[in-house]
Amino acid sequence: MTLVAPLALLTGAVAALALALGLFRRAWRRAWRRAGRHALHVDAPPGVVDERFVPLGGVEQWVSVRGERTGNPVLLVLHGGPGMSYTIFTPDLRPWERHFTVVQWDRRGVGRTLGRSGAAGCGELSLARMQADCVELCAWLKERLPGAPLVLLSSSAGTLVGLPLAHRRPDLFAAYVGVDFNPGLAACEAIAGPATLAWAREHGRRGDVAFLEGMGLDPARWTAARYDRLMRLRDRAAGSGRGVGAVCLPRMLRSPTHSLRDLRDLARGLSLCGDRLFPEMAAFDARAVAPRLDLPFHVFQGSEDIFTPPAAAEAYVREVAAATKRFALIPGAGHLGGFARPALLLELLLRHLGPLR
Repeated sequence: MTLVAPLALLTGAVAALALALGLFRRAWRRAWRRAGRHALHVDAPPGVVDERFVPLGGVEQWVSVRGERTGNPVLLVLHGGPGMSYTIFTPDLRPWERHFTVVQWDRRGVGRTLGRSGAAGCGELSLARMQADCVELCAWLKERLPGAPLVLLSSSAGTLVGLPLAHRRPDLFAAYVGVDFNPGLAACEAIAGPATLAWAREHGRRGDVAFLEGMGLDPARWTAARYDRLMRLRDRAAGSGRGVGAVCLPRMLRSPTHSLRDLRDLARGLSLCGDRLFPEMAAFDARAVAPRLDLPFHVFQGSEDIFTPPAAAEAYVREVAAATKRFALIPGAGHLGGFARPALLLELLLRHLGPLR
């Protein structure tokens, strides 16, 4: 008896199983998306659901505006990544929509905006250009939702867009909120780098320690590729449920509003923006960019965040001159913890932003 027949049978069985699993996953995802879309329903009016491409800086950019009452304060969310669309968190943020009109924006080179324009059509990819786009978006929002106070909330690499804008144009915003606040790679790595190296010496894989020791703590000497490897290594060190992958990947797969093509564009945007914007990310220093903020300034940071450590964020809050300023921890949360645990972040927002209502 030869091995040809058993191998052919095994190959056929594996192929059939893969096909069955693929069909099951597609059917499961369709059912999940139907249920998710039902949970996202908002009665408009009195609420608003307005999701469309808006021309900003000469590029059609995806904007989602959702809330249960148009008179509520507007919460403009600036995603991190720098190319990670936070529209995957829309189901998690549904309770926020009772208190705020939540605005999500796929910036140029990101998500659905990238899918619409392509890499060649996204124009200039720079922090300054994105800040200018944000000014245009604020004008559009004020026209779309007249009289509603506008709060700017930036997460992680979104700090690099939001903080300079809050410094230069405090007239646009009723308050600035930083979550996963990033005072700059150098400030973060002074704390995160040694901690990651200590973890790698005890738990890392072969080559991790040598890589980290060779990389050093000066972001000006890094490449985008080495930074990407560092982030993937740190994601392993983050602990159960606190890594970026653990937070984002399940939400990407379960998203009721993202097609498989949308998810492909999301992945493309992560790579494109990471490569193009890395030099600016490496050079960013919050202290130099925004030594003073003439508006209420709040930072809510995950207590277990090893990407943008709370000690680095709190040091900036202590030093910055601001009209009013607050720093608070989100207990037990890692990076993106305010989106993984949205009820805790909502509690902080309502406690400190309540007077805006």
